[in-house]
Amino acid sequence: MNTPVVRPPAGTQGEAKPRLTTSAMIASIAAEGQRVRAAPFGKALVEVAAGRPEIVGLTADLAKYTDLHLFAQAYPERFHQMGMAEQLLMAAAGGMAKEGLVPFATTYAVFGTRRAYDFIHQVIAEENLNVKICCALPGLTTGYGPSHQATDDLAMMRAVPGLTIVDPCDAHEIEQAVPQVAAHAGPVYMRLLRGQVPVVLDEYGYSFELGKAKVVRDGHDVLVISTGLLTMRALEAAQVLAKDHVDVAVLHCPTIKPLDEVTIAEAVRARPRLVVVAENHSVIGGLGEAVASALLTRGVQPAGFRLAGLPDAFLDAGALPTLHERYGISAEALASRIRGWLG
Repeated sequence: MNTPVVRPPAGTQGEAKPRLTTSAMIASIAAEGQRVRAAPFGKALVEVAAGRPEIVGLTADLAKYTDLHLFAQAYPERFHQMGMAEQLLMAAAGGMAKEGLVPFATTYAVFGTRRAYDFIHQVIAEENLNVKICCALPGLTTGYGPSHQATDDLAMMRAVPGLTIVDPCDAHEIEQAVPQVAAHAGPVYMRLLRGQVPVVLDEYGYSFELGKAKVVRDGHDVLVISTGLLTMRALEAAQVLAKDHVDVAVLHCPTIKPLDEVTIAEAVRARPRLVVVAENHSVIGGLGEAVASALLTRGVQPAGFRLAGLPDAFLDAGALPTLHERYGISAEALASRIRGWLG
């Protein structure tokens, strides 16, 4: 992240303060000094496609910004640039799937869901076509305001019958998820972290399994049920709270649909503790409501239940670190919210 230093005027006192510039609006979600891997989605897709000639790549003028440019370089004859036409992108992907191909269609999440929803619903999902929709900038991963912030994509996609939904946490999980998504028969919507993606879950011996939730970290006081980059934040918040002698467990749910309700119910039943559902999505229609519904229908009563998602609002534009703190999804902000709920 580019954070140039602003010096005080000559003859004045005071320390130099960092000033966040517009580059921070599209910065990597990785913290300074954090381990990262470059373009894990693009590299994993190139690898799996080597033995699967039926895999093709499509994008809506965003190959470089979804890491699909690596696929285009490796297999130019299997790459299709559809231009800034997301409805055409999804319709073409559906047509290719009907001919036996396995299309990976990439764009930004706002464009792939809001703009092309009817084509996903009618062309792809209704006919259960084998299309993999991989969308970058999910939730609050850009500072460019509501036009680019896909804070409602899970709510929309969860309503599509038969659509599998995956929200990976880090580069380690993306690399493992891509071949499983490719092998899955049927349409998939995957939230895509691209560029310099943090590496976190390998430290916990974690391995991705499509459709499975897993306890990444155990703890007696709080159970955080999380998905996507909020699992990374939950693990960071757990370390912060450990200094206050608060023991936090983290249950990672990378597959939003179908939801692993059995594992979630077992984790909640395991001991009485506050349950917090953390997600990079609006509190309306995402993982939080899915977990609440699952617990209610299974008759599982948590000791306490809170949602740590984004507000039901059009969010501000600005630098990502500032927005993550403002809307409660930075590690420190999440830790603070949990402290407040514990009283």
